[in-house]
Amino acid sequence: MSQFFYVHPDNPQARLLKQACDMLHQGAVVVYPTDSGYAIGCQMNDKSAIERICRIRNVEKDHNFTLMCRDMSELSVYARVDNQAFRLIKNNTPGPYTFIFKATKEVPKRLQNPKRKTIGIRVPQNAITLQLLEMFGEPLLSTTLILPGEDAAEYDPEAIRDKLEKRVDLIIHGGYLSEQPTTVVDLSEGDITILRYGSGDTSVLE
Repeated sequence: MSQFFYVHPDNPQARLLKQACDMLHQGAVVVYPTDSGYAIGCQMNDKSAIERICRIRNVEKDHNFTLMCRDMSELSVYARVDNQAFRLIKNNTPGPYTFIFKATKEVPKRLQNPKRKTIGIRVPQNAITLQLLEMFGEPLLSTTLILPGEDAAEYDPEAIRDKLEKRVDLIIHGGYLSEQPTTVVDLSEGDITILRYGSGDTSVLE
């Protein structure tokens, strides 16, 4: 049975987020709120936890995973970003966008798209997750919580509990969110390619 933390969306309780960090360091799979529905994540070097996420999401190993980052400073560590792309991201983060880049050698190979050697990067506009990432001290390996057979992000933490309480270790209740997933923008080849239209406004990318 998973643990279920009620965390205040504007003033997150540090005690609960510290417990969440401890669980993540011990290999937990965690469902947590973002600015575009709920996401599911784990420590990025934890092979067993990543495999559990793949089974829950029913995705293959070539799925585009995302590193959920606390701020722009982590971007250049994990992604190869030119100046034009950096300005574009800086103007639109934090926010409901996932940006796809060529990965640096700091990204474990199992997280990269095996053919394109890419990784998703995201800085969410959510107080709970930003504080969790700050405490955790590194990005979370993450993907939007879209369950098999669905095309929208999970947004109701009580419903998530009903569906996943025996399959994940922790669900962070951070309120009822939007069903729209992030807008996914591929910048890996230098051009701007929209891979998924979501809650992020694409007009600002033109």
